[in-house]
Amino acid sequence: MYAMLIGIAALWGAATGLLVPRAAYRFSVEPDDAWRDACPAGHTLTGPGRGWLGSTRCTTCAEVGTAAGPGLAGPDPVDDAGPDPAGDAGDGTGEADGPATAPPVTAPPVTAPPAPRRSGARYAPHIVAPVVTALGCAALAATTGARPELAVWLLLTPVGVLLATIDRRVHRLPDRLTLPAAAVAAVLLGLAALLPEHGGAWLSALLGGAALGAFYFLLFLINPNGMGFGDVKLALSLGVALGWYGWAVVFAGGFAGFLFGAVYGLVLVVMRRAGRKTGIPFGPFMIAGALLGILFGGLAA
Repeated sequence: MYAMLIGIAALWGAATGLLVPRAAYRFSVEPDDAWRDACPAGHTLTGPGRGWLGSTRCTTCAEVGTAAGPGLAGPDPVDDAGPDPAGDAGDGTGEADGPATAPPVTAPPVTAPPAPRRSGARYAPHIVAPVVTALGCAALAATTGARPELAVWLLLTPVGVLLATIDRRVHRLPDRLTLPAAAVAAVLLGLAALLPEHGGAWLSALLGGAALGAFYFLLFLINPNGMGFGDVKLALSLGVALGWYGWAVVFAGGFAGFLFGAVYGLVLVVMRRAGRKTGIPFGPFMIAGALLGILFGGLAA
């Protein structure tokens, strides 16, 4: 039963992770730009959820490429062997009948272009997100077990992977994701608290979200250039999730996020790929630290 639970969680993570790349592609724009609604070739993205759900292959690109066909074959190559030997014999005296004619100009052969791929070109990476989501869901199932809060973690994990992907690409955490995630986490954990055998406390979850959000807001006020306001909003939902298992988990998960970010920045400096004041996307490290804290909290509970 335990192994089956982990397997089901991994399958859920892989399935939902397949939906992350297209959404991340659409959300990964500069702050003043509208969300992407077309592939790089300009074709409108269609599919479930008004085009937000689907694969990272543009079907219109595939159809246009297939309709173009493999190309037209070039003309038959011209015989460049020269005049017919029988016509050069003249009157049999060994002398030519008239002036020699120049050989015809040979046209270069026309090669057909390669046939287009029917599957269409990928416009976004599509492997990493499903793998990471599946591994995260499996780890959460392994540490949480069959307790009610596992359903909440499995629902929030794809959102966390999506937010980490967007922040890594454009250093942005959209309000459309961070604020609803905090509200959904609070409501779902409130429902989980009503079920038997849950492993946390709803009140501490709410207080954890308020505390971690306030701490990040303080950091934002102290250094707005070093801490984005999107990180403050993300801290609300992460604090709710961490606070479910108590204050020790809130401190551990919050500290782990800073530790991961500091190590990453130090590695960049050592490799001379960044300086002290180079900005890095902090959202992925906050999410990774929260995941680690929830894993420990699930084991302890």
